[in-house]
Amino acid sequence: MSLLGFDTSTAATTAAVLRSDGRAFELLPPPARLSGSPGHARELMPAVREVMERAELEASELEAVAVGVGPGGFTGLRIGIATARALASAVGIPVRPVSSLAALAAGIDDPMRLALLDARRDELFAALYGGDELLWPPFAVTPEALVERVRGAVLDPLAAGDGSVRFRAALEAGGIRVAADTEPSHAVSALRVCRLASRVPGRPPEAVLPEYLRAPDARPR
Repeated sequence: MSLLGFDTSTAATTAAVLRSDGRAFELLPPPARLSGSPGHARELMPAVREVMERAELEASELEAVAVGVGPGGFTGLRIGIATARALASAVGIPVRPVSSLAALAAGIDDPMRLALLDARRDELFAALYGGDELLWPPFAVTPEALVERVRGAVLDPLAAGDGSVRFRAALEAGGIRVAADTEPSHAVSALRVCRLASRVPGRPPEAVLPEYLRAPDARPR
């Protein structure tokens, strides 16, 4: 199965193609990009074009579009999912939604993996995996409450993601190990989105929705 995949849940735009012959092509920005301002509206389509050209594939040869559906930044998720829907609709193929936290966790090199995305409002989006098993489904939490939950469960996970970088001091003070800032595991890999999507049923484009976990920051007056 040839898949185009991307993720826009963080400030970094990631895109990849996984060809049916197993060859993979990914555009993964450096870890420092996670601390910058999001630029998905201007970065996503050029990234898609680049990985498609490197993979030597036409859109008509794709069998599905894989997309990270969050949790994450509201604007970024809307851009990513709207783009996935539009591309899939244009070609007549399904969209395969993947948890951005699951894709993040898949890149952490530890038996106990704590995926942490910056949720703003001084909170984190978190999920805990033991091997391939989801132990704690995605939830929003403060760093302090997360430390207490990990302590109470007597666990020793390795944390990664832009949330773990932002709250490194609080997490490490509470005994949670955090991957070094330079580790690529802090980014949500679009290639891992593709690989996880290969095990996810395809959906009609209009049926794919963001997983926000909480209400948007902006509220009508």
